[in-house]
Amino acid sequence: MLALSIVIIGNTHAFAEKNVFFDSVKFIQYLDENTALEEVRNGNLDIYYYRISSDRLENSQDREGLQVFDSTGGSYSILVNPAKDEEFNPFSIKDVRFALNYLVDRKLIVNELMGGYGAPIISYYGPSDPEYLTILEELERFNFKYNPALAEQIITKALKEKGAVKIDEKWQINDSPIEIRIFIRSDDPVRKSIGEILAIELEKMGFLVKKDFGDLNKAFVVVYGSNPSDLKWNLYTEGWARSAFVRYDSVGLGQMYAPWFSNMPGFNDPSYWNYENEKLDELTQKIYTGDFETAENRSELIQEAVVEGINESVRIFLASKVDQYVVNEKVSGVVNDFGAGVPSRFTPINAHSQNDELVIGVKQIYQGAWNPIMGLTDSYSRHIWGIISDPGTFKHPFTGETFPVRTNWQVETAGPDGNLTVPTKAVMWNPTLQKWENIKPNTVAKSKVIFDFNFGNWHNGQKIDMNDIMHSLYFTIEWGTQTDENDRTFDTEFTPRAAQSIQTIIGVNQIDEDTIEVYVDYWHFDEGEIADWAVIWNTMPWEISAAMEKAVLDGKVSFSRSGATSKNVNWLSLIIPNDANLIKDYLQEFRDSNHTPISLKNNNLESNYFQERFDSSIKWIEENNHAVISNGPFYLESYAPESRTISVNAFEDDLYPYKVGSWSEFENPEFPTITGMEIEDVIEKGEEFSIKIEAKNADSVLYFLTNSQGNMISSKSIDVVEDKININIDSKDSEKLQAGTGNVKIFAISDSVLKPDFYETSFIVTEMKTELPNSSSEDVKFLENKVGHEIWIIPIVVIIGVVIALKKHYSKP
Repeated sequence: MLALSIVIIGNTHAFAEKNVFFDSVKFIQYLDENTALEEVRNGNLDIYYYRISSDRLENSQDREGLQVFDSTGGSYSILVNPAKDEEFNPFSIKDVRFALNYLVDRKLIVNELMGGYGAPIISYYGPSDPEYLTILEELERFNFKYNPALAEQIITKALKEKGAVKIDEKWQINDSPIEIRIFIRSDDPVRKSIGEILAIELEKMGFLVKKDFGDLNKAFVVVYGSNPSDLKWNLYTEGWARSAFVRYDSVGLGQMYAPWFSNMPGFNDPSYWNYENEKLDELTQKIYTGDFETAENRSELIQEAVVEGINESVRIFLASKVDQYVVNEKVSGVVNDFGAGVPSRFTPINAHSQNDELVIGVKQIYQGAWNPIMGLTDSYSRHIWGIISDPGTFKHPFTGETFPVRTNWQVETAGPDGNLTVPTKAVMWNPTLQKWENIKPNTVAKSKVIFDFNFGNWHNGQKIDMNDIMHSLYFTIEWGTQTDENDRTFDTEFTPRAAQSIQTIIGVNQIDEDTIEVYVDYWHFDEGEIADWAVIWNTMPWEISAAMEKAVLDGKVSFSRSGATSKNVNWLSLIIPNDANLIKDYLQEFRDSNHTPISLKNNNLESNYFQERFDSSIKWIEENNHAVISNGPFYLESYAPESRTISVNAFEDDLYPYKVGSWSEFENPEFPTITGMEIEDVIEKGEEFSIKIEAKNADSVLYFLTNSQGNMISSKSIDVVEDKININIDSKDSEKLQAGTGNVKIFAISDSVLKPDFYETSFIVTEMKTELPNSSSEDVKFLENKVGHEIWIIPIVVIIGVVIALKKHYSKP
């Protein structure tokens, strides 16, 4: 989503005059998780926004005084540098990158490093993602397993083709050792261990390995801020968190695999070597812009993009996380979002206790930069920004569907192939002529969305108005269009992303002071996604945006990290006093010169309107020592680097549309749960058999049956009736099983809580039925599925003198 756009709205009942329960929220840095755990237990902290190691929460005594929440949404990956340069880079070879999939032991990472709290993954989507079931068959075909012998075979073949030789078990090329530099995040124990293990594996392969340790600030310089061809790094241990749960993800695959999104090596900095992949660009841009005709067509695009991304192996995914968050037992109202987890934007807004202040411990208080264009990219700042700004639309924490926050909408669409006529009174910004133009006659669009905004006030007391909306549209088009190579309104990260969006914006027509029609060449089978795409919103006053723009155009700062690096200027951060004063200087210049932004000219606005806007923001910066002005239920009160704290206060404004309790419906979702499963211990090939499932809160069950080679035999979705279901496998499918072991994966799915429960087990397949001594179906009946339990199914079978132990493969939810 574009930085200046997007929010959510809805009609909610006001339970009280207050907008939130707490008068203030304080975020305090606690680097050590063990210290933070004890501080939450004794009440000095209410919540800790970072995972706690599972071995610290194993029994009831460990959990005394605590609430423990299991949250999904995060993941680990390896970013691989594929750049070519005079210095030989083995990972410029696709096969060498791909071989890493066999060199990393994903099960070891999950079971040992993560204590079982997670699941091995090979793509961006993991088992808790709505898109996971769409791609599961494609993922199964890769059949990745830890196999260093195979990895060495692939690497050896690829390197020898390039002229490399192995002398004394060490790889050399041009009489020099082949060196690999791994940047390892030392501030995360799991990522530190992943990096160390990977270094050992690569050394065994015969590479000279150099390890570089650091946190995100250092990674911004070494990994994300350097030219890939300089080879300051070859591999980087990444970690990912999400700010929301998304039903129809349009961004993720582009962000993780495609060059156009400016998140792949080179990051679209024109002065750097850049990774290129036209196929991934085309596929992910179609997903992003809604260039598909049916839901099935969209699924095909996702499947193809995932397969290409895995084959390219520039970003290799390792494990999805189940993070355990701790909350003091006296705090209520936590919202455990399926994407963001406990640190969702709704938790501080909805939480309450007997205290007036909510105290939250965080791993890092400040990394990156605070600006709404291409800042706020780290999870630490996003957690805070999420409660001081209201977006245009947001995602339901358990269904992932779009719902309104600060606007109501009506969608009219002609479908993927139809057209609606755009009225000539609608306008669009022309970046070449630098003015608003009326739409030409006979212009058409696929969809129209009428937005009725619930504006309210900015934190500085000024009313949000249509000028804020139109300036946001101006900015997106102006900075999303590169008119020529000398165009100064260009950012290496923002422009390529915005360019995809503005291609579909056809025109806007203002109806009244708070209502607007937006015409877009965009279609989706879910009307909420059309509204989400079309919404125009602003999370900061237009005058702050205009001052930021002038500061960037004058070459004093940059919106993005890569732009700051290439231009050797600061990455604009409105929370830092120096940058805030820079913005104040421009606001004073605007005020003293009676400046009118080009985006608002010809609006017949009185001069005192501009003066009031400028004066209010200037006064805010002088009083608060920062330039973070937004529209959410809290406002930024202070940032204190010396004490490593950020404080926000409740925005007690009568025009703010949500009151306390507005989000209480998100507190206790009903999860689909597999409560029982029954399958025969031994299946005779070619015989019909059944699998009995019991599930609560599930609308359907999806199963995948595979043979001993991992080949798909049968897959089907079946509706659940009265919490029970029988999966019948006919003799035709049973005949496809092979002697040895068969495998079945079961997913219990709810239409209202899109987090499937997952169960996997194996069984024996014989050519002839074998009776088990002293066993019955009750031995393999799965009776409970509880968080933190590892269930083992161990029928003992003697087949040709071999004892086989069957283990249920289960990742803690």
